[in-house]
Amino acid sequence: MSYDLAPMVTAPTPNSPVGQLAGRRVIITGAARGIGAAIAATFAEQGARLALLDLDGDECRRTAARLDATSFAVDLSDPVSATSVTSEAIASLGGVDVLVNNAGILLFAPLLDITVADWDRTFDVNVRSMLLTTQVVAKAMITASTGGSIVNMASMGGKVGAPTQAHYAASKAAVISLTRVSAMELGPHGIRVNCICPGYVLTEMGAATRTPEMVAQWSSLSPLGRCAQPEEVADMALFLGSDQGRYCTGQAMNVSGGMVMH
Repeated sequence: MSYDLAPMVTAPTPNSPVGQLAGRRVIITGAARGIGAAIAATFAEQGARLALLDLDGDECRRTAARLDATSFAVDLSDPVSATSVTSEAIASLGGVDVLVNNAGILLFAPLLDITVADWDRTFDVNVRSMLLTTQVVAKAMITASTGGSIVNMASMGGKVGAPTQAHYAASKAAVISLTRVSAMELGPHGIRVNCICPGYVLTEMGAATRTPEMVAQWSSLSPLGRCAQPEEVADMALFLGSDQGRYCTGQAMNVSGGMVMH
């Protein structure tokens, strides 16, 4: 579960040193703002070449412009668009080394009031889109014999859940399982697949309804006494996407400040 107060995303300076992702070709979904934009900024600082995908085409273009990246407007809940635009992104980069599946939605409803439409949309965006982008990217990696890394965004909600979030929690649990099986099947091709399970992250998602009292309550759940910043999730994505995480696969990495410890 990720709750938003997005920072300004800045481009790397011309004199930035060669980074951990120098020359790596990276696709990031849900990259227009929040955690996705923070990951994009961190990866750009580390020398990656980026293709950014998001439903909000205008905001995605603005984020891409700041980072010297390419942007693609796409509704990942549409299977045809998800596969075709992912293929376009690969072509624009001349191949792909890292995929970050960050796109996702969070809807609230009591268990007995969840509609079929909201359940299906949650799974279409949060899970099925990851399957489709993974299929396209993994096939390209296998064909090129380059190996690579896929990083999926799950949530601590996929491990513990919360009232009014059954559809979200179930979708993120599915992401964790999809990640594990993907790691098993793609490992022989040199492709690592991991996921990140953030706790409460202060981004712009839900900012309009967030109060200081709510932030204090969430913060109290962490032994560190605070919520996460988007850059802290981005640092884990960098670890998993780079050679630093070269012997990690099939993992669901908590970035929850100790709110979840399993």
